[in-house]
Amino acid sequence: MIAENIKHVLNELPRGVELVAACKTRTPEEIREAVDAGVRILGENYVQEALTAFEVIGKKATWHFIGHLQKNKVKKAVEIFDMIQTVDSFEIAKEIDKRCRRISKIMPVLIEVNSGREKQKYGVFPEDTEGLIKEISGFRNIKIFGLMTMGPRFGDPEDSRPYFVKTRKVFEEIKQLVLPGVEMKYLSMGMTNAYKIAVEEGANIVRIGSKIFGKRDEKI
Repeated sequence: MIAENIKHVLNELPRGVELVAACKTRTPEEIREAVDAGVRILGENYVQEALTAFEVIGKKATWHFIGHLQKNKVKKAVEIFDMIQTVDSFEIAKEIDKRCRRISKIMPVLIEVNSGREKQKYGVFPEDTEGLIKEISGFRNIKIFGLMTMGPRFGDPEDSRPYFVKTRKVFEEIKQLVLPGVEMKYLSMGMTNAYKIAVEEGANIVRIGSKIFGKRDEKI
């Protein structure tokens, strides 16, 4: 089932759009099946879950952190992840930079934008994104590669479109600035509910979980 789902999703995505399999709560065995079926990027929300899966999967795939990163988890996170998509403050960027410096690593990061200004979600507001990027672009052990946004998880997929449009606008504005140490290459938008609309609005990374693995209360 997982393999069939992945094949379907990959066939739907246009050339140049990367699939991140969102692995929250999934077993290492399910994740390994996804990798065997062609998934190249694994997205994890929790460092501890990622560590458990990493013991099984290792470097057979690329690892992206897609959850809210707590400062006390950064040390472990930078050891296994190849990209952190959810940087939303100077403090967390500084900690990532410090921990990466100690292991001689440069961490690719995306800035998380709370484009819907939702109180229950993390991320910097659109109007503050440029300022944060300028503030942290001088760190030597992180490199900013673009933006990430969530959008509503449920409901009418069309409700997500304004969020994606706004984030794309901010992305393009920052790209035009040509800031040193910043390469606006990736726009990570859209999950299972609205990834097709995200792609229409310029996403080149989509994060898909339940369409691959099934709903979390189901066993595949």
